[in-house]
Amino acid sequence: MRFFDFSLAITLGSALVCAESRTATIFVQPVTPTEARPSLLAEISYDFIEGSEAIVLKYEAPELPDEAHLVRVGVYDPAVSEWLSSTSVASVDNFGKGYSPHLTVTTDVDGRYLGASFKGVGIDAGETRDFGPQVNVVVTEHGKQPDLNKPVVLSPEGKKIVPEEKTFLQKYWWMLAIAFILFSAGGGDQK
Repeated sequence: MRFFDFSLAITLGSALVCAESRTATIFVQPVTPTEARPSLLAEISYDFIEGSEAIVLKYEAPELPDEAHLVRVGVYDPAVSEWLSSTSVASVDNFGKGYSPHLTVTTDVDGRYLGASFKGVGIDAGETRDFGPQVNVVVTEHGKQPDLNKPVVLSPEGKKIVPEEKTFLQKYWWMLAIAFILFSAGGGDQK
């Protein structure tokens, strides 16, 4: 019993270590003929296990040049000058007045950044009072893997043979046989 308690404590302790907060720094870069450097858009903190528990630590509305119509958004590391995730493209109109910033960061189960996106959501003052930046973290999961070493049966024409569905009697004949034996062995004699 003590070994079970010890192993449970180790398992719970490792789960708490994995649940620590992570930080993602999202940058924005105007798409213009002259190469502009990415600038900080937002810094978010999120729980890796519970992606829904993310908060915006810092948000800076970007100063965009007049000739820019599109921006690139993603997770960027300025120390090595490279994007850590795939980037998305958004219109500069998303940063206009009357729009609330909404960020989405996608990671895989190992914590690697897959992408980041930005959209401006129209503000309806009658509906909500929370006009500040919102963030959503999506943690992807591994997809279903194929069943290997399972033979595929083909017909003489080369098409996959689908097994035909059994009838109720074919599936449950043995239950009817048991019921018949019990009934004939004395279950039917009532005096």
